[in-house]
Amino acid sequence: MARARLPVVPSLLALALSGAAGLALAQSPLPAAPVQEPEVAEVGQPAPDFTLTDLEGKEFKLSDHKDKIVVLEWFNPGCPFVVRNHEKDSLKDTAAELAKQGIVWVAINSGAPGQQGTGRETNQKAAGKWGMKHPILLDEKGLVGRKYGAKTTPHMFVIDAQGVLAYAGGIDNDPSGELGQGERALYVREAVAALLEGEKVKTPTSKPYGCSVKYGKR
Repeated sequence: MARARLPVVPSLLALALSGAAGLALAQSPLPAAPVQEPEVAEVGQPAPDFTLTDLEGKEFKLSDHKDKIVVLEWFNPGCPFVVRNHEKDSLKDTAAELAKQGIVWVAINSGAPGQQGTGRETNQKAAGKWGMKHPILLDEKGLVGRKYGAKTTPHMFVIDAQGVLAYAGGIDNDPSGELGQGERALYVREAVAALLEGEKVKTPTSKPYGCSVKYGKR
């Protein structure tokens, strides 16, 4: 006669280990969800809309200027590259000259509070010193700067009258400020001129140069 098989009973030690492992698993933190990076504007694609406030507290909304060419200049009055370009090189009087042709030009400061070149008073002094008549918009959280992928000051973007990003890059090809007038490629002026003539921008992208945008921590 076959002997009856007794059921297998786990040892107390095995049960204890199993319970401890389960408790540890339950108490272990779940892996953090990956941070979703915002989509960055690309040349040839619609320029992201935004609303920011200028130094006088007036709102500027990009979509309010549809049917016009818009130039965005990432700005930091404490950056030596910005200072040089506004005082004697490619940004000097450019915005004022293009405004006569109906071009909308705005400067955007995406520096976090306390960083270089931030603060309403600092920017107002720079605007007065350099005769800047166009708005300087404050983007202290850096949301618009990151949306456009702004990396340096100055980093320039030109948006055509259909709301499409037509140029992104440097103001020119002269980071050192040592090129002669005949050697310097004025990318933003050239892009605007092409758009005014209904032509394709010859150089739609270039490498931006300058100081890093002083974003705050996320």
